[in-house]
Amino acid sequence: MAYIDYYKVLGVEKNATAEEIKKVYRKLARKHHPDMNPNDKDAHKKFQGINEAYEVLSDPDKRAKYDKYGEHWEHGEAYEQARQQQSNQQYSFQGDGSGGFSGSFDGGDFSDFFQSMFGGQGHSFNQQGRRSQFKGQDIEAQLELPLRSAMKTHPQTFDLNGKSIRITIPAGISDGQRIKLNGYGSPGVNGGPSGDLYIRFIIPEDKEFKRLGDDIYIQKTIPLYTAVLGGEEVVDTLNGKVKLNVKAGTQNGTKVRLKGKGFPVYKKENKFGDLLISFQIEIPKELTSREKELFEELAKLRS
Repeated sequence: MAYIDYYKVLGVEKNATAEEIKKVYRKLARKHHPDMNPNDKDAHKKFQGINEAYEVLSDPDKRAKYDKYGEHWEHGEAYEQARQQQSNQQYSFQGDGSGGFSGSFDGGDFSDFFQSMFGGQGHSFNQQGRRSQFKGQDIEAQLELPLRSAMKTHPQTFDLNGKSIRITIPAGISDGQRIKLNGYGSPGVNGGPSGDLYIRFIIPEDKEFKRLGDDIYIQKTIPLYTAVLGGEEVVDTLNGKVKLNVKAGTQNGTKVRLKGKGFPVYKKENKFGDLLISFQIEIPKELTSREKELFEELAKLRS
């Protein structure tokens, strides 16, 4: 396997923080997303490489293995097991005709160990003389959903490596959340089990609704006269429109909470967050002469 520098793929330093890596990944993923580059094969290839790099570097355990073992990070545990068992077990590898190799493994030679085990010319055998089996590589895919779609449980079908995969997305899925599909990753080694598929959801910000946890925040502009005298306003929610009574004397920035009108709680049926409405009072910009007179009279009365 050729070495791929995942840090270079994302354009970050090796000491980059998890937040820095996530920020760069989000930017690159959107830039090279197939939907943004429908006829660009290079962009699609870059998109896959970006996802592969982020899948490893975003996971602290995988990142630690990658930093230690490089391209062999997935089989690092096999190397460690070999070292632990070196006192009472020998490993034999059949090479390309130049002879076999047996013995223990000391620090620094794990590259030769992996080359013998997975390089295509050698094989690893367990104590029963059978080829050792290893789980295939996990794969991470990215799926973008509008906020309004993420609030409903619905089926979704997508293609991955020529295979059509159908999943049901639970209502309330969050931005950055991952779900796992067992056995949909890369094939295993020597008949081992396939890896798993992790689907990471990207939910862009909505122009009207802002989501924080399970609560939804919106701004509602109301006329000055309604704020002063009170009245009724129609407010958009994720489930349609509702009529809302505005109290007389409502101040700019006043917030109103509508219980249960927010986002559905993930995997908790019939449970929802709240909708919080912030009133923004619209000040008239152009007044008729009569309106101006009336405002002047009100100003005198108030003084």
